[in-house]
Amino acid sequence: MKRKLFINGSWVGAEHYAPLSSPYNKKVIAEIPIASEADVEKAIEAAHNAFLKMAKMPKHERGHILEKLVMLLDKRKEEAAEIIAKEAAKPIKTALEEVQRTIQTYKFSAEEAKRIHGEALSLDAAPGGENRTAYTVREPIGVIGAITPFNFPMNLVAHKVGPAIASGNTIVLKPASQTPLSAFFIAELLQEAGLPDGALNVVTGSGSIVGKKIVEDERVKMITFTGSPEVGKEIRNKGGLKRVTLELGSNSALIVDEGIDVKSIIPRCVKGAFSNQGQVCISLQRIYVHEHVYDEFVNAFVKETENLTTGDPLDFQTDVSALISEHDVIRVISWIEEAKKTGAIVATGGNAKGNIVEPTVLLNTKPDMKVSCQEIFGPVVLIEKVSSIEQAVEYVNDSRYGLQAGIYTKNIHHALYAAEELKVGGVMINDIPTFRVDHMPYGGVKESGMGREGIKYAIEEMTELKLVVINRQV
Repeated sequence: MKRKLFINGSWVGAEHYAPLSSPYNKKVIAEIPIASEADVEKAIEAAHNAFLKMAKMPKHERGHILEKLVMLLDKRKEEAAEIIAKEAAKPIKTALEEVQRTIQTYKFSAEEAKRIHGEALSLDAAPGGENRTAYTVREPIGVIGAITPFNFPMNLVAHKVGPAIASGNTIVLKPASQTPLSAFFIAELLQEAGLPDGALNVVTGSGSIVGKKIVEDERVKMITFTGSPEVGKEIRNKGGLKRVTLELGSNSALIVDEGIDVKSIIPRCVKGAFSNQGQVCISLQRIYVHEHVYDEFVNAFVKETENLTTGDPLDFQTDVSALISEHDVIRVISWIEEAKKTGAIVATGGNAKGNIVEPTVLLNTKPDMKVSCQEIFGPVVLIEKVSSIEQAVEYVNDSRYGLQAGIYTKNIHHALYAAEELKVGGVMINDIPTFRVDHMPYGGVKESGMGREGIKYAIEEMTELKLVVINRQV
């Protein structure tokens, strides 16, 4: 099936195409257009021209478009999940969870479209402010350049497109090269929902052409990007005075305190480590367990891991399927081998069959191993012993990243200590760091990025605060 670019409300052919293959079985599932710089120019021009109409559109109309999108997506959620499973090799039951979250994200966007407001200020709190009325309003900033990754190809698009539409902006979207079909699908639904032509444009192709043009064009007023720290830094360096929101991943960690009922948390921890093959920005990668419950935790975690089913992403029995590319399989296995050579113990897993890497548990790792200090983005988790909460927090913070962290504890003092001392964007008490619902503020510190997603907070990033002061004495 040959797909087309979506520009100014029309499906536009490209001069060149590339085959899109399933990460699981290598079968070609579509032919994807490779946009030229001229194509991207047309998309940006269309978004620029559509901005005034979107900015002037009443909030209830923006909300209605998003509500209609929710209805259309809900009717076709099985089809949407199958698209994700085919292009990303995400197990179908996990893909269905993503679609349900996507529906929620657009619901929140529809609701927040009607709640964008400023505040009244008391200027007479300062001498010279008497007899003046002041208030603030939030206004859309213009064309939003959205660059999205492969791991949540529908919901991470929603986290950029939903708040942009809700706040009256227009969008040029570059989806990941491996997962463009989800973006095309949403473009079809938004067109049916009544989104004005040019308000959303979807262009596929290389980062060196499509991404570069979006980042450097002065008509694009903001870049919202999810991906690697290296690309995020480059975007910030080349973006000039553009506003930038960057979500750049992590090597998220969990602390398990003494006194915890280990059996009750194991299923949750295993899901956090291996859901979507560990290809989640807040995937549980590092676990620090108090020495009093360490052996029990490791034994139970390994047993639960070995019960996971690997295989075809379209099979509802599959828990873990293929990594996104053969290159990533080679990288993950090489990191495991490196860890083994320097003393790590493989408690289970450690091998690859085709593009499927077995769910892997490592023990006796060191902080400078790649499996510990870098983001592995694969089905690998390390479990290490600690003697105190203080030591565990020190290990968690010994990272270039800081997206989210979790702690299981029955001690309120330990919970509050962790909440205060963990250098991350979000602390999950009595849960794994992989917890996310779509209206909460989400983002990190250090090399995990800057800015916040979560619809209300994304809208704040995508709007400009304007002050209005009325002198009542004239």
